[in-house]
Amino acid sequence: MKIRIGFGLGTRTPLDAEPFIELVDTLEKLRFDSLWLSERITGPAPDPLVGLAVAAGRTKKLKLGTSVMVLPGRNPALVATEWATLDRLSGGRTLPAFGLGVADPAEQQAFGVERSERAAWFDEALPLIRRFWTEDHVDHDGARFTFRDMSVRPKPVQSPPDVWLGGIAPSELRRVGRLGDGWLPSFCTAAQAADGRVVIEESATAAERSIDPEHYGALLFYARSGVPDGLARIVAARRPGLDPSELVAVGVPALRATVERFCEAGFSKFVVVPLEDPPSWADELAEVAESLLPLQAGLPAAQS
Repeated sequence: MKIRIGFGLGTRTPLDAEPFIELVDTLEKLRFDSLWLSERITGPAPDPLVGLAVAAGRTKKLKLGTSVMVLPGRNPALVATEWATLDRLSGGRTLPAFGLGVADPAEQQAFGVERSERAAWFDEALPLIRRFWTEDHVDHDGARFTFRDMSVRPKPVQSPPDVWLGGIAPSELRRVGRLGDGWLPSFCTAAQAADGRVVIEESATAAERSIDPEHYGALLFYARSGVPDGLARIVAARRPGLDPSELVAVGVPALRATVERFCEAGFSKFVVVPLEDPPSWADELAEVAESLLPLQAGLPAAQS
């Protein structure tokens, strides 16, 4: 099992040119596996595809993912060509991850899709994106989209890129099994993730598909000085009955222990996300790298 450690910014980190470039350059220098940017129209975080394009231009090996890009409300042909372009210009380093979007009225009005319609939109759009990546002539008649002999260019280097999905609700787990190539949930324990994987694999089998056993991971949040009050309220709403400290590691050693628990449960791809902006991204990433990156080489932290 190949352990991979990526780094994410979440939705609350505003970054101008200089600190973002410092972050990207340091991730590449330290050999983190990937950078993940989240989408929040009403938040300060950079647009994920624009930010990843900047990162692609400054790096050679760093993979580029979204956590996640909202799909309902977007034309699948345009999404396909945007990701294919980024994949080609980055030399095949993209990790597209799509979601329904946060259940927030301000966010939903930006995409123009009723909450009750998001899942059906997603289920129609994602298979089309894959077809646009791999087929030259696409015909489709659906409830939301009609295409006649549609050919989307350019084609991605990866044929096609693996698509990652998140979510922990039963309907979301079944969707991963039907449509996803990988699973990257958030705000769950290793035990909950292991239970969710069973549902995903059952759904994949029912759909006559399979998911690579190396394509199970998690977004793991960490803080330096305790779980922020605002996040504790979010955790209480999303995962009632769970202590927020079970879902947010406090300190880098606790983050390492969390990653190890997920590894023991058979998970191998991780995106660690800080909940506080550090004084120095270089210092922050160096400490996280010292603790976690030896896992990518199968070494204990003491040998880093």
